[in-house]
Amino acid sequence: MRSVLDVLVEEAEAEAEARGEARGEARGEARGKADGQVEGRQSALVTVLQARFGEAAAACPARIAAVDDADRLERGLQLAITADSVAAFLRVWN
Repeated sequence: MRSVLDVLVEEAEAEAEARGEARGEARGEARGKADGQVEGRQSALVTVLQARFGEAAAACPARIAAVDDADRLERGLQLAITADSVAAFLRVWN
């Protein structure tokens, strides 16, 4: 027969596990959102560079894929819109 203490301990453990799962899910959702933002900015940056500079931008996708900072990618996108050349873009962005 289970004691009242055993029941209370089991309930407390179940509540703690539920809270831990909820925190883990929230972290996973936030990380997924951040990853999606990075991937979207990487794709946009590659698209702009390729549209503006064609084959001259051939080396850029690999460099861009290595960057996982969404703010840096956003700055790169703004720069890609105004840069005179791929070389000028890379000089300022790197």
